[in-house]
Amino acid sequence: MADLFRSLSWDDLRLVKAIAEARGMPGAAAALGLNHSTVFRRLGQIEATLGVTLFERRRNGYGLTPAGEEMTQLAAEVEERIAAFSRRVEGRAISPAGDLRVATNDTLLVHLLTPLFARFQQACPDIRLDVVIGNPALNLSKRDADVAIRATDSPPENLVGRRVARIAWALYGRAIDFPDPAALPSLGELKTRSWVSLGEELTGLKVVRFARDNIPEANLRYRANTVLGLAEAVEAGLGVGHIPCFIAETRPGLIRLAPPDPAFSADLWILTHPDLRQSPRVRAFMDFMGAELAAARPLLEGAGLEGWRDAGTE
Repeated sequence: MADLFRSLSWDDLRLVKAIAEARGMPGAAAALGLNHSTVFRRLGQIEATLGVTLFERRRNGYGLTPAGEEMTQLAAEVEERIAAFSRRVEGRAISPAGDLRVATNDTLLVHLLTPLFARFQQACPDIRLDVVIGNPALNLSKRDADVAIRATDSPPENLVGRRVARIAWALYGRAIDFPDPAALPSLGELKTRSWVSLGEELTGLKVVRFARDNIPEANLRYRANTVLGLAEAVEAGLGVGHIPCFIAETRPGLIRLAPPDPAFSADLWILTHPDLRQSPRVRAFMDFMGAELAAARPLLEGAGLEGWRDAGTE
């Protein structure tokens, strides 16, 4: 078997691993950018070379045989070694140039980061940004991204970085519905109004549990599974609701109805893999974004636009 494995290429290992992960040809073909017939033919060639069957064709998909399990494990080990080598080589790059993949979520990108990315590219024109949107954290160990900018109180232990701010949340309503800022209603009175909230699938967030546990179900008139549209929903008159302060404070059409609640806050992190932290382009990006986000800390932490300007940011 050892002699036979020497005749296999990394592409062969990748193909078997892709079929195992997709449990079939169509998903593997899509993942590899090949057509179904090519994947089928190459699997047949690999099995013929090894003289063993790697998959059992079952009603619910392709299942691994013992030989297939061994080959898939080998493929995973080789993939990790290649990724580790890539990270180490990246860490020895000599100039801040090339592609940099940044993972973040849609809310941070739209409401905070895009102007900062534009300023970064003006400062470092030889670095090309590739922004990846995904609310779950991507795997930086496998180079899904080089840097992640995330709101989390529990950053992955295998990553390194810095906490740049605390993102505050407060309760907001439509300004025209509350014409006298000196006579805002109490929370008890506000509970009788229509509310907007994040969806039940985000109950890991305390702000979602607050709405679920404190607002009558009949008054939860609008839910969304992303923070991205909450401010727009309140501005449209769908109800009052909790919104990150850095989003709401830039909108004259909204009014803050209560101070930020520290229980709803989350840390904002810039993270990378330890093997990449000495890469010139990763270091340049993290230093630049760290400074920019630190300057925006008053706004992020709920001081409002005036606090942000008083801190020196126009």
